[in-house]
Amino acid sequence: MAEVLLYHHIQGLTDGVRAFADDLRQAGHTVHTPDLFDGRTFGSIEEGFGFARDAGFEVIRERGVAAADELDPGLVYAGFSFGVTIAQRLAQTRPGARGALLMYSCLPVGEFGEAWPEGVPVQIHGKEGDEFFDEDLPAARELASSTVAAELFVYPGDQHLFADSSLDAYDPEASALLMERVRAFLASV
Repeated sequence: MAEVLLYHHIQGLTDGVRAFADDLRQAGHTVHTPDLFDGRTFGSIEEGFGFARDAGFEVIRERGVAAADELDPGLVYAGFSFGVTIAQRLAQTRPGARGALLMYSCLPVGEFGEAWPEGVPVQIHGKEGDEFFDEDLPAARELASSTVAAELFVYPGDQHLFADSSLDAYDPEASALLMERVRAFLASV
């Protein structure tokens, strides 16, 4: 079974993010869910973005890195949207990474190195009409084409945080398919 460090999205460590982690735990995985917003959750992306901007994006990202420092290497780094900025960085720069799950976002590989690390599998998930993921889709396609260890899954629809069961953006069908693919990924690392 895998050990996963899962970073929440810009609306915080919501009940839906907790439920996603619990589903992975029920499958036998160890899942850590650091709360980068100190218990705060937000009703909209805009409210969460405002909080993160005021607190300092880099300050929050460093909290995420510090959470990884407390754990042994050999983790699968996972993130939802804003959390991808931390998960992808760690997957690309930390020795011993076992994999990466990038949900709703993907940064250009060049942000953290010259190439995706050899032997580190990665899955990228997003919706084809999501205005936020659309911006990241070229980077996701570039990453997916750069290594045989990458899979890119693009789902129909335009919801951004579609696998968070506590939000209006929740898409049960796409979320179930995403979870099926994530479980298969974690079983293989």
